[in-house]
Amino acid sequence: MTVYKLADECQFNILNLSDPDREIDGVYIGDLLSWVMGKAQYDNVWITIMSNINVIAVASLSDVSCVLLAEDVTLDADVLATAKEKGINVLSTSLSAFDAAIKISGVM
Repeated sequence: MTVYKLADECQFNILNLSDPDREIDGVYIGDLLSWVMGKAQYDNVWITIMSNINVIAVASLSDVSCVLLAEDVTLDADVLATAKEKGINVLSTSLSAFDAAIKISGVM
C-alpha cells in the first residue's frame, strides 16, 4: 500500500506528500525519539504526537514512509517547510495513536 492510498482509505489529513507512491510496510508508534531511531523500520508509518523539528530529522534517519501525527497534532510552519525540503511525507488525524494503528491495520 502507498502513503497516498493509506491517507485516502483512512481519511487522514495530508500535510505534506512529497512521495505519494512510497510503499508502507508496517507501523511503529513512539514518542521517545532515540527509541524511534533504533526501532522504527524502513517503510513503516511512524505514529507520534511529537511535532518539533527533531521529528523530521528522525523520520529522515529512520527512512520511514511517513509520519502520522495523532490527536490533532499539527506542525509549525517552519517544521512543515523542513518536511517539504527533506521530502518527508506527513499525515495527521484526530484519532489516538492506538485507534490510528487499528485503522491502518484494517486497510493493510
